[in-house]
Amino acid sequence: MKPEDKIISERSRSALFDWADALVSALICIVLLFSLVFRMTGVIGTSMVPTLHQGDRLIISRLFYTPKPGDIVVISKESFQKEPIVKRVIAVGGQTVDIDFTQGNVYVDGVLKDEPYINEKTTRSADVQFPLTVPEGKIFVMGDNRNYSTDSRASEVGLIDTRQILGKVLFRIYPFYQIGPVE
Repeated sequence: MKPEDKIISERSRSALFDWADALVSALICIVLLFSLVFRMTGVIGTSMVPTLHQGDRLIISRLFYTPKPGDIVVISKESFQKEPIVKRVIAVGGQTVDIDFTQGNVYVDGVLKDEPYINEKTTRSADVQFPLTVPEGKIFVMGDNRNYSTDSRASEVGLIDTRQILGKVLFRIYPFYQIGPVE
């Protein structure tokens, strides 16, 4: 073996190790990012139609998250269902929710909510009495498919403790033709 061939071989080996090191570092970063910052979850059921559908795959994050009305969140409510549930935040601590089931309107702090995202007006009631003031540290949630959603109107779900929020929905990654931010 000529000395120059030995140098080329060492350079090739060094470049290969550099590529392998970069690949391993990138994989570790991706794993840490998805373990600590982002999570992936799926939609089960039809309570969020027309916004989300059965089988949609979502990216969520809880990092530095404070719930706001209008946000779509993923919640762990094991007393209701073992799998996480996806709902929209209607009101947060200190706000008062009232629902007129005959007209199908939702009011927060006496103001009619503008809800272009719902499937139909809210005509189905449950066992929670309104008006209802949401305590601090809790949120009131509803599905966008109002008349086919079990949500904070029913005591079996009730008000959600903010510690039960797994994250805010940021992005839909499946189905592929609907990839993008979710609102």
